[in-house]
Amino acid sequence: MAENTADTRTWPDLAISLYDRLTGRGAEIEYEFNNLELSVPSAVGAQAEHAKWIIKGMVKIRTRDTAKH
Repeated sequence: MAENTADTRTWPDLAISLYDRLTGRGAEIEYEFNNLELSVPSAVGAQAEHAKWIIKGMVKIRTRDTAKH
C-alpha cells in the first residue's frame, strides 16, 4: 500500500492511497465523466510514450465511507 507519493507507481496504488487518507473523515469520493479522453503513459518518466484512450459515454466512480466512529 502506498504511504507517500514516492511509493505510488500504479493507478491502484493512487486510488488506495487517496481512499486511505480520506477514510474515517466522513469522506465521499465521486467522479463523473462524460466522453472522457485520457493520455495514458507507457511508463513513469518524461520519456514515456502515450496512448490516447477515448471513452464515449459516461463513467461514474463513487466511494463512501460508511463506518461509524
